[in-house]
Amino acid sequence: MKVTGVKTYVIENESAPRTGGGSETGNWYIGGKYFLILELSTDEGIIGLGEKLTGSSFTGNMTWRDFRSQIQLVHETVEAFVVGKNPFDIEKIYYDMYAGRHDYRLPSLHYGMVLSGIEMALWDIVGKATNQPIYNLLGGKCWDKLRAYAYMPPIPEGKAENAGAVAEQLLREGNTACKFDPFHPITGVPRDITLKEITYTENIFKSIRSAVGNELEVALGTHGQLTTYSAIRVAKAIEPYQPFWFEEPVSPENIDEMARVASHTSIPIATGERLATIFQFSELLKKQAAQIIQIDIGQAGGILVGKKVAAMAEANYAVIAPHMYCGPVAAAAALQVATCAPNFMIAEANQGPLHKKIFKDPVVFENGFIEIPKGPGLGVEFDPKVLEKHIVS
Repeated sequence: MKVTGVKTYVIENESAPRTGGGSETGNWYIGGKYFLILELSTDEGIIGLGEKLTGSSFTGNMTWRDFRSQIQLVHETVEAFVVGKNPFDIEKIYYDMYAGRHDYRLPSLHYGMVLSGIEMALWDIVGKATNQPIYNLLGGKCWDKLRAYAYMPPIPEGKAENAGAVAEQLLREGNTACKFDPFHPITGVPRDITLKEITYTENIFKSIRSAVGNELEVALGTHGQLTTYSAIRVAKAIEPYQPFWFEEPVSPENIDEMARVASHTSIPIATGERLATIFQFSELLKKQAAQIIQIDIGQAGGILVGKKVAAMAEANYAVIAPHMYCGPVAAAAALQVATCAPNFMIAEANQGPLHKKIFKDPVVFENGFIEIPKGPGLGVEFDPKVLEKHIVS
């Protein structure tokens, strides 16, 4: 079997109310406003499905035309390194793409997303050719269903004392864990977090614990927007309430500073959504900067990189909690890795309206768990009627 070409198309997402705690912030495109899908074709008629993440950067008035360069990069990479190759040779193809050009050997997340999308499509071909889910080709199932966490809905009036009622709602819906980020904006240079903001966050935890006790795990899902000293102050304030984790307390570029935060608190540090390649995750674990590894299969290099990172984490008694703020195909790829990882802890349940209906057999998140796809390859297939209504290029 040989890969013969690639087809790409862009799907426009449907908006939904934004979650993550705090006050109402209007609608948002969960996983991004657009999903860039790719299909690898073969000379035996098998089509492999993949997704090049576009993320939340393309929102507002931007259109799919604003990332035409990404579309072109997918085509150029496939034509240079994949066409004519046996799709079973995934490791070889990956390193041809990764290291075939000397000056581009250290890929950014921009190119890492391209590698990941192509790699998951190769795995989809292999799974379909062997009539097996990908997880069966990587050691088999460790789990019958996958525990997942919800994003906290907006807190009524943004008042910390109302967070307990939100936690009670999440429990009624069957959730066992959630997360929120109270520190806005989430982008930009790491900044000082004021005592007022820290106290507000502490009071959110206090309200939740008063309302539901220890029935709900609650993670602080920050995005690296804190300075090191601010992260340490925040950790000290919320530590008595046993947070599930403290996510990206500082930006991921400086692993030593993240390790410094970790050394000052008993709260587990979680990170990984903005790391790429096995090498960056190796440094993270070696420096004991985090014990909850939030690898994004659609950014870090794909399914095989995900399996390798899970194994490295396993050897360090760390767990994986895959980052799944992405489109539906990349999410399906993450589920394949999670299913065959013995040290899987929990996944991100981040589904917008389109995620829930775009496949013939939708991925189901219910009562705090995600059902594992059972079909060959990625185990998902687009519903053509739904797809047709959302393709914009």
